[in-house]
Amino acid sequence: MSKAFTRESEGDEDEDQPEGGAGLPPGARNYITTRGHLVLRTELESLVKVERPKMVEVVSWAAGNGDRSENGDYIYGKKRLREIDRRIRFLMKRLEIAEVVDPAAQENTDQVFFGATVELADEQGEIQCFQIVGIDEADASAGRISWIAPLSRAILKAREGDQIRFQSPAGMRVLEVVGIRYE
Repeated sequence: MSKAFTRESEGDEDEDQPEGGAGLPPGARNYITTRGHLVLRTELESLVKVERPKMVEVVSWAAGNGDRSENGDYIYGKKRLREIDRRIRFLMKRLEIAEVVDPAAQENTDQVFFGATVELADEQGEIQCFQIVGIDEADASAGRISWIAPLSRAILKAREGDQIRFQSPAGMRVLEVVGIRYE
């Protein structure tokens, strides 16, 4: 059978979700901060205008070298093109359904809502700072947590001085909201 009619990898069908990418809950809106929207838009433009054209050029060059079945540049290039196209489709879908929320424009700044940067104190008095952001821009190591994360849901609508109880992987925790700001 010709290699033209075989799949290189099963499960490569039309999964636009990147590996490890978080999905939106059914029916939920894709909230995103203005900063997050800019980051996704910049990545999409870079893929479409820079990376994909370069890879098309490499694949075209490799295809002209003859036997494609053992041509590493061609095989890798085609695989990389599929990855780039999958990421482009994913970004386009996410940006289409994105609902951009500017945290700096928040009117009710005494309560925790999407985009808030919240300082929390645990029982030992240790203070941690988190910003509530969209699922596509969440990065716990940088202090940005998704609005659908258990901690975010527990502190939504809280005010300064409120005690919050929530179930974490380490067990039940009690946190106090020490500060709220919108940047």
